[in-house]
Amino acid sequence: MRRPVAVVTGIVLFGEAVGIVLINAVLATVVDNQRMSLAGMDPGAMSAGTWAMGGGSGLLLVLCGLVALVAGIRDRAPGRAGRIALIGCAVVHGVLGALTVGLVGWSAFGFMMAVLALLVLTLLGYGPEDAEPRGGKGRSSGAEAPVPV
Repeated sequence: MRRPVAVVTGIVLFGEAVGIVLINAVLATVVDNQRMSLAGMDPGAMSAGTWAMGGGSGLLLVLCGLVALVAGIRDRAPGRAGRIALIGCAVVHGVLGALTVGLVGWSAFGFMMAVLALLVLTLLGYGPEDAEPRGGKGRSSGAEAPVPV
């Protein structure tokens, strides 16, 4: 089950990257065309910052999507840097999901939580496979050792 979840996570993150870049492109164009200013800031700087934010966010989402997609195709856990990227992406989705409830609405919150769930399932599916059993060191099962009489 972990392979399809990782592949779907990668595809969803690619789609989200395109959406983020398009939203920021629209915002940058509107700010530039309307010559809007916030507290006296240069509209050109605001437009350039919006373009940079959209490009950077899209690039990071594509990177996380590639990590998840490669993990799903190879059926191997991502490396340390890949896990850190996916954890960071999950944290950002959780925080942005909490913010979108009030700003955008419940449908956006639902989407953000669905992506968060995919990221968490991918991370848990490819968790550490060499963890020691719960019974303690040296035992292969959780059964108690016999007590001498």
